[in-house]
Amino acid sequence: MTKKERFDHLFAVTSSPKFLGNSSFVQDIPFFICPYPANEANEIKTTIRQLITKLKEKNIKVKHLNLYDICLELLEVEEDLAWLIEEEENLTKRELKETLQNILDVEKYVIPKIGSKLVDDEHDIIFVSGMGEVYPYIRAHNFLNNLQTTIKNKPMLMFFPGEYRHTKSKGSVLELFGRLKDDRYYRAFNIFDIDQGSLGGVK
Repeated sequence: MTKKERFDHLFAVTSSPKFLGNSSFVQDIPFFICPYPANEANEIKTTIRQLITKLKEKNIKVKHLNLYDICLELLEVEEDLAWLIEEEENLTKRELKETLQNILDVEKYVIPKIGSKLVDDEHDIIFVSGMGEVYPYIRAHNFLNNLQTTIKNKPMLMFFPGEYRHTKSKGSVLELFGRLKDDRYYRAFNIFDIDQGSLGGVK
């Protein structure tokens, strides 16, 4: 697909009543992955903004969650960010990673923070971005597995810098940046596999 074809596909799918209503669309949780080449990080930010604007014109409300921004918010609450900046040169890479994983525990802190952002905000679809920026202290499969406890009734589209492969032998595998294999994740659909001709299922 060209960039324009990808955008047109994204808009066609995310604006369809079947997608938004999750009616006879998927039998599992309504999670979708939008993989993109890692070197198009800047372009995808523009795509997200344009997609939100175009959906708004159709009165479709998007809640955009940027994981990097959410992590910064969590770090600033207890002034952990200032401490990390001060101590970073004294920590090994492993110590820094483990410290961030503890402070930004997905199940204990990140998911509840996301839940609080969704409670009083009316929306039809949820966009999630920033996965590349929060690696390696947050892993995609762990985030998605925990997110399904909070998001169940609205479609969620995660923009993923890499590939979402599916093979009969290995199942579905997230490959961050197209190089780093995450653990297998089976419960999301590649949005580009959706047949926009019928918008009634996955090819």
